Amino acid sequence: MYAIVEIAGQQFKVAKDQKVFVHRLATEEGKQVTFDNVLLLDDNGQVTIGAPAINGAAVEAKVLKHLKGDKVIVFKKKRRKGYRVKNGHRQSLTEIVIENIVASGAKKATPKKEAKKEVAKPAAKKATTKGDDLKKIEGIGPKIASTLAEAGISTFAELAKTEPAKISEIISGVRGNHVTDTWPVQAQLAADGKWDELKKWQDELDGGKA
Repeated sequence: MYAIVEIAGQQFKVAKDQKVFVHRLATEEGKQVTFDNVLLLDDNGQVTIGAPAINGAAVEAKVLKHLKGDKVIVFKKKRRKGYRVKNGHRQSLTEIVIENIVASGAKKATPKKEAKKEVAKPAAKKATTKGDDLKKIEGIGPKIASTLAEAGISTFAELAKTEPAKISEIISGVRGNHVTDTWPVQAQLAADGKWDELKKWQDELDGGKA
């Protein structure tokens, strides 16, 4: 038996005893975790498809350890402006092992000619909050954006309300000489949708400094 399940915003094809690396989970190491957003089940050739999820189906797993992935180098350069920024990023991951696939409540997929007799009701999607792309702010790279998000600053509006000194304190662990003086003002322009004005100003900046 195998299942296709959504874990931390990604879809995985999993089977019992399989080890999987997923985006960092909040669950402690050694604890059990259950994922109920199962999109497809295959039980010895008997396929069940969700609409979009399968009611009653779940994938049970155990958190083995938290770790970081391989380093990815991000290099940004602006021609004729002397602007070069090199940042490294390591994605926070969690290693889990699949312990069980629960299929109770799942119904077998029906042929198209019988679709009118039984129509599966779509499962209600959970509301998700998506942050803004803070990398659009001059001087902010992937590593800094990730560090700010971990500190609870994931939108332009939140960044605009944060003092430069507080921002510097949050990103103090990130290597490099970062000037944060203009970030809140840039973020306010982005939050207000003034992209032309922001772009014109950014062309005059050097690494976030006026």
